Amino acid sequence: MSGSAVIWELDFYSRPIFQENGKKMWEVVICETPLTTDSTPDELFRFAKYCPSTSVNSIWLKEALEEAIDKAGTKPTLIRFFRRQMNNMILKASSDAGLVAKASRRTAALSAWLEQRYVDVYPQEEGYKASNNPSVQYMPDPALVLPDALEGERWAFVSLKASDFSEMGEWDIGFGESFSLKGLVEPDQSIPGMLIFSKRSEPLAAWMSGLELAYLKFDGGPPTSMVLETGVSDRWLLAAVNNKATIEEAKAFEAAKAAANNVHFIGIQANPEEEKFAGFWLLKELQLG
Repeated sequence: MSGSAVIWELDFYSRPIFQENGKKMWEVVICETPLTTDSTPDELFRFAKYCPSTSVNSIWLKEALEEAIDKAGTKPTLIRFFRRQMNNMILKASSDAGLVAKASRRTAALSAWLEQRYVDVYPQEEGYKASNNPSVQYMPDPALVLPDALEGERWAFVSLKASDFSEMGEWDIGFGESFSLKGLVEPDQSIPGMLIFSKRSEPLAAWMSGLELAYLKFDGGPPTSMVLETGVSDRWLLAAVNNKATIEEAKAFEAAKAAANNVHFIGIQANPEEEKFAGFWLLKELQLG
């Protein structure tokens, strides 16, 4: 992702604040994505505005987006949103405001801010009634097979210290994206990852860059495999995990990921001796709601 890119993460949905008519108040929240590992999320642009339930439509949202642009003093390169059921309204409002939006689970900053608002903000509002944070979980779709030309020849589980990522901006990376690790992990925390080696590393990395990479996960199957989750529901069979040794490695990867607050990474190289990355993405598995 270009260093000049400005990405916003957006949610537009009801909150546990009840109006006089008994309907829930809605709210749009927008936060800027921290695109470096050492950036401070709460120092970047944030915008929140309540919306009466009677005004929930793409026109109101378009006007809110324009207000956010005015306050930020710039237009975002991209808007990401995770709530699938709001897809049509968010895409319409964004398009009408001259913006590009994509459904994505790559919304770590937004997820953290929403969690904070449910604890510190909404309970202070008149009409607040405690209720479950609405879930956006769905039954997983079947995993798709990678195009033959993009399958890696080899792969390996690896790990890096969180402090190692402070130099990520200096690494030779063709395609990739990171996010802020501040408040997520301690500097000495081990971050697990997966490296894929392919003679077609550049086409594979370019193809992945066109996806909204969410996270890696071990799928106990059948078939047992490492699955790459993308967009809001897409799943790809990235690598077969088909013997006892690799199954134990995959389980260890999941345990290390859990210990690292679900932070992990994926890298693509031509071969293990290569010092540059055709692609490298920092990832985080989120429980969205």
